[in-house]
Order: sequence, then C-alpha cells, then structure tokens
Amino acid sequence: MEKENFITFTKMHGCGNDYVFINLLEETVEHPNELAAVVSRRQKGIGSDGLVTIGPSERADFRMRIYNADGSEAEMCGNAIRCAAKYVYDRKIIDSAEISVETGAGIRKTTVFPEEGKAAAVCVDMGEPVFSAEKIPVAAKRGSVVAAPVTVGGRRWKMTCVSMGNPHAVVFADDLQRLPVERYGPLFEHQKCFPNRVNTEFVHVISRTEAAMRVWERGSGETLACGTGACAAVMACIINGFTGNEVQMHLRGGDLFIRYDPDENHVFLTGPAEEVFSGAYPGNGLQGGGSDEA
Repeated sequence: MEKENFITFTKMHGCGNDYVFINLLEETVEHPNELAAVVSRRQKGIGSDGLVTIGPSERADFRMRIYNADGSEAEMCGNAIRCAAKYVYDRKIIDSAEISVETGAGIRKTTVFPEEGKAAAVCVDMGEPVFSAEKIPVAAKRGSVVAAPVTVGGRRWKMTCVSMGNPHAVVFADDLQRLPVERYGPLFEHQKCFPNRVNTEFVHVISRTEAAMRVWERGSGETLACGTGACAAVMACIINGFTGNEVQMHLRGGDLFIRYDPDENHVFLTGPAEEVFSGAYPGNGLQGGGSDEA
C-alpha cells in the first residue's frame, strides 16, 4: 500500500479572497498547478480561490507564484501578496516591516502594519497602471481603451481596460446587488479581444472618495474581493473623471483603500490580511523530488 504523503499548508484571506499558501522553503511541490485545482474545490478540497507558493528569490526577499482555482497561473494578486507578506512577517522569515516580493508582474514592495507582533494590515506599492492596449493586452484600433462602447451579453457597456500586472476590464453599473455577474463575467473573460482572457470589475461610483464593485476573476469566477481589480477599478474611475486619487472601495468581502500618486504614477493598495488555519493535505501524485521552478 502506497505511503501517504502530506503537504503542510496555511489558508489565508484578504477581504474574503482566500488562498492556500505553501512554503517551498520547507515543502516540495512538483505540480502546483494541478494541486491548485484540487485544493481549491469548495466541497472536495480545502476550498479557496487558488494556491500561492512562497519560495526563494535572488531579486527580492522572497518569490510568490499564484495559481487560480482552475490551475492557470496569474501574474499578480493584490490580496494574496498582502497575505504572503503577513506569512513571512509573522513567522519571522523576514525580520522587517519593509518586504520586497518577486511576482510574475515584477518586484512589489510591501509595508506591514503590525499589532501585537503580527501583521494586521499591509500596504502594497502596486506599481504603474498600464493603459496601453498592446501591453494589457487587448485588441484595439487605438492605443488605449477608455469608456469604449461594447456589447456583451446583449447589454451595452462602456469599458475601460487597465493592467495592474494582469489584465482588467472595468465597466460601470448602478445596481450591483441584482447584477447577474455570473452571466456577464464569463462573457467578458472569454471575449476574443482579450488574448489572455481578462478579469472584469463591475463598479458603482458612490462619491468622489467612495465606490463599490463586484469582480469576476479569470480562472476563478466571482470572488469576494480582488486587490488588483480594486486598483484597476479606481484607475478607471480616475481616468473617466468620476473620483479623486484616494478611494475607499467596498467589495463583497470588505473594504480596500487605494491611493494613486500622480507624481510617482504608482498605485498603493492597503487592506487587511488574515490567517484562517493551517493543516496538512494528502499530496500523493502531486508531490515529488522537483519544485515549481521552471
């Protein structure tokens, strides 16, 4: 009988956007994309929006890789990076409140705000917002897509496309509570104009300093929160003239605070990071002598 192998994990969330974290400094995972699809199942797995690995980096304090619930890899995740910073800070893997993280979208700098020796909130320098259609990428006849009229699901929208390390399509709607995101989200995600698929934010502007949104994430479906999505949504609000440079974004799982610094042309994301529990998951067939490094 085959001996059971177990992978130690920690489940964490930021505003309800939950991920299973695996420390590659202590564990070995040969197929993290396959593991992500297994552990993310709500009924038959641990239950999460995806899986995150924490490993060594030659360019930053550590490296994180993000795998969506369907096993596809994401370049960046604002909620996951805050949780990753909390993970290494709380465990004294990095003995500093200023922590740099290597991601698929480049190096991101984080600042931990501790309470009683544990990270309670984290601010992330999310870098520069990108409006170039070619770099997002989105197929377009012009250099950027801002308030562009599109018809999706038989409904007319005005769409603004932004990259915060991963692609986002931001549209505006009044009644978010009754909006059938489960219908429109997949249609946006798989629009032919997005060669790498897209995350979609449905946004309602409340005031110059406040907005609300729901999000459909590529590879995961509707989630309770999305950090990069909140940043993209605020940048869409700013470029369309709806808000100022500091916005409190209400999501289904909680609030995130986004600040845009026009002098630096950087977006800063601040929000909570919480640990849910740790455990061990059977890893037969998904654990081996290699690692997730390509």
